[in-house]
Amino acid sequence: MMKFTPFRLALILGALVCLFPFVNASVALLIGIALALIFRNKEKENFQGHSGTILKASIVLIGFGMNLTSALSTSTFGFGLTFFTVSLTLLFGLLIGKALKMDKNTTVLISIGTAICGGSAIAATSPVIQAKSEQMSFALVVVFLLNAIALLLFPFIGDFVEMDQELFGRWAGVAIHDTSSVVGAASAYGSEALEVATTIKLTRTLWIIPVTLLLSYFHKEGIVKPKIPWFIVLFVLAMVVVYLFPQWNDVYRILNIAGRRGLVIALFLIGSTFNYSSVREAGTKPFILGVALWVLIGVSSIVALDMIAKLN
Repeated sequence: MMKFTPFRLALILGALVCLFPFVNASVALLIGIALALIFRNKEKENFQGHSGTILKASIVLIGFGMNLTSALSTSTFGFGLTFFTVSLTLLFGLLIGKALKMDKNTTVLISIGTAICGGSAIAATSPVIQAKSEQMSFALVVVFLLNAIALLLFPFIGDFVEMDQELFGRWAGVAIHDTSSVVGAASAYGSEALEVATTIKLTRTLWIIPVTLLLSYFHKEGIVKPKIPWFIVLFVLAMVVVYLFPQWNDVYRILNIAGRRGLVIALFLIGSTFNYSSVREAGTKPFILGVALWVLIGVSSIVALDMIAKLN
């Protein structure tokens, strides 16, 4: 019979709070970290399996909210731009992480979170590379912190250099990590910026699929791992089902909401495994990597966009 310690009761209450729509992924992670610090969590091993299972199920359910038609009809421009920025960020992430002598999993998670779509990419990748909870926590904290800064900083920079809405939308869609922050920054800039940013962000998000599949084979010292991450396959299948049977849109909407709430709860549980001593041991390296990649993707993308504009 399960023993209900104060920490476990706090976890149950925290998970219930995470069901409310006003609690986003960042807040949930912070609540979990706060509980870990308050209770000096020594039971983290009991919850790692649960958070991993919830993560995988949530990623599949989120697939019911992805529009396959929109994804396939996105422009060649969006594909080329995101291919360039994702590849560049992943390459430099691995190089910088190696130079900083960081552990490989944390390096991969921060690099993918920066390159693709923040917390969602970290959540999808973590089970594939068998990352530890503390490694995932490091990556999430770094990415979510930079997301919060980007939400305020990007519109200011756009106004300062007098970007038009189309250019800002492309830049925000490529250079801001998380979808919610992309939408927030672009909507503050204008309706056209929001439409462009959302399209580019959709194209960028789809890179989760090939990158995660590749990682499932090459994530340990270059040794081929013949292991298919079935939750990613089911994620793609969910998009196909939505495309083939559009008459069930109401059901898909409910499943997508359940997936997004599940992702929030999973991040709350991951936060609850936070260990300050592990963070202190990791030091400032994860933040150095995160900031370096953020600056890289921000500068390189705006330079690429400026060159494309001049060529056209």
